[in-house]
Amino acid sequence: MSKAKAEYGQTDALNGRYLFWGEAGYPAALQALPDAPPVLAAHGHTALLDKPMITMVGARNASAAARKMTAALSTDLATAGLVIVSGLARGVDGAAHQAALANGTIAVIGNGAAHAYPRDNADLQSAIIEQGLLLSENPPDTAPQASLFPRRNRIIAGLSLGVILVEAARRSGSLITARLAGEQGREVFAVPNSPLDARCLGSNNLLRDGAVMTESADDVLNVLRPLMEQREMDARSPPPPRSITAEPDPPDDELRALIIELMGPVPMTIDELIEAANAPVSTVHLVLLELELAGRLTQEPGGKISLI
Repeated sequence: MSKAKAEYGQTDALNGRYLFWGEAGYPAALQALPDAPPVLAAHGHTALLDKPMITMVGARNASAAARKMTAALSTDLATAGLVIVSGLARGVDGAAHQAALANGTIAVIGNGAAHAYPRDNADLQSAIIEQGLLLSENPPDTAPQASLFPRRNRIIAGLSLGVILVEAARRSGSLITARLAGEQGREVFAVPNSPLDARCLGSNNLLRDGAVMTESADDVLNVLRPLMEQREMDARSPPPPRSITAEPDPPDDELRALIIELMGPVPMTIDELIEAANAPVSTVHLVLLELELAGRLTQEPGGKISLI
């Protein structure tokens, strides 16, 4: 597991930490997703995950009008108490992050944190780590690959109360995020745009399909405010009593071997693995992280895992 140790060290050197599914600190909104990532690398201010979030996505080659609208929505929604989530791409994503930076913004990237992609957003990525939060389900040295970006969209959608599509063509990757949001039970918003601009046809179609027409932050807040108020009430409720347990020791070779032996090419859930191993949740997650960083773990549909 020398590769896993190297990945730990690299994440630590980038001022990152790991968030494990089922553990304190892991985003509550992601916990219930059937394909939730077992582990997230987090760089920056993880306290932002405790606040209500809204995702903003759209065209990489966004028009000047779309960038202006994005900045206005992002600023107003952040001022109203929502954390802006996006994917750190060019165009709408970058404009959303930049406008919300002072209030805290979350970027979910498809590569590892050791890479800045696109390169012209390198300074913005550094600023987000300093003032906001950068999340990735990939090892830090994972280079940008086209196949990874659609997969991270489920995280971008899953973190938030809803998704706003500012501008998107018919085959835009942003439509994947909007579709996933609908499947996850999130609210879907879209900004109306000119039917003469091909960059707007996808977002305009969403409006025909029932997305909430969004011309200002009030259109979003009118829908989300009851959800935000309910979230605040739930947060004020006293938590159930918790037993205090000692932090588990790192897995020894025997327990690590047992956990790996229990796994195989047949997919199983993390809960099934924890029960079969009769081991602490943290310990199982540490072994899974080592396997993932070593390239030996794969996620299957339904939130199941298996060995490669």
